[in-house]
Amino acid sequence: MHPAFSVVFFTTATGAGYGLLALLGVLAGLQIVPADFWLGFVGLGLALGLIAAGLLSSTGHLGRPERAWRAFSQWRSSWLSREGVSSAITFIPAGLFGLGWVLLGRTGGWVAIAGLLAAIGAIVTVCTTGMIYASLKPIAQWHSRYTLPAYLIFAAMTGSVLLNALLQGFGVGSVAVLVLSLLATLAGWGWKLATWRHNDRLEIPTTANTATGLAGGTVRSLEWPHTEENYLLKEMGFRIARKHGAKLRMLTQGLAFALPVLLLAATFALPWPFGAIPSVLAAIVQFAGMLVERWLFFAEAKHTVTLYYGR
Repeated sequence: MHPAFSVVFFTTATGAGYGLLALLGVLAGLQIVPADFWLGFVGLGLALGLIAAGLLSSTGHLGRPERAWRAFSQWRSSWLSREGVSSAITFIPAGLFGLGWVLLGRTGGWVAIAGLLAAIGAIVTVCTTGMIYASLKPIAQWHSRYTLPAYLIFAAMTGSVLLNALLQGFGVGSVAVLVLSLLATLAGWGWKLATWRHNDRLEIPTTANTATGLAGGTVRSLEWPHTEENYLLKEMGFRIARKHGAKLRMLTQGLAFALPVLLLAATFALPWPFGAIPSVLAAIVQFAGMLVERWLFFAEAKHTVTLYYGR
């Protein structure tokens, strides 16, 4: 599949934003995160800013972005529409949560309830995003048990690393959040390795024989359906060289997982404010690594329509 940067950035930014929003909503309500004005202002601003930037970026992949609003009407049958509806609804409790925390200086009572509802909305939205891809049967690499959990794990991972960086930066670091971010990053690393192992061993059941319904012998194409590159080949027939894929996998492991783990581990041994430096670097490096990971997520996927082109 063609890895359009607008969609790559969308899945990365919204995942981190919703992960951060969910953690702020739960932990602030439990008084684990202090009700500091600037922490709430910057934290919620970063979470909602990432979500908004990602959603706006996703419209760049549409042929007619001005018609994006029509997707909301298909929520009964479309995961894309359900994602749009859930993302819009989530902004309501998130806004109330932000008003209570930033303007009133409260994170308990009704503000805690609003935060919990925002966290639930964030989780539901991440699930709908994952299901957009997990529900696509023609793409075997996505239509698997690994896709939806990956979206949830990566949202928790990037969100917790961002939250840890914020807490460390404001001098109110939490050992629990630091441990959570470290464990989530290790879980994300393990899940990504398991996903790659599954996809590399994947035997796609659809062949040219089953696609055409012709049994017996081997069906092969005498000539392409088109004489030149078309939309299907550009969008669904994108191919990446194996050696480039291997290098990008190593880069993903280094930036998204290995280096953040080392930086987070270093935070344990450093007093404030020195511990804030590796925490912030871990968040920045991991976000860059997840952009590479998302690019590979699309580039390594194969659509069965390419069977008609002899691929």
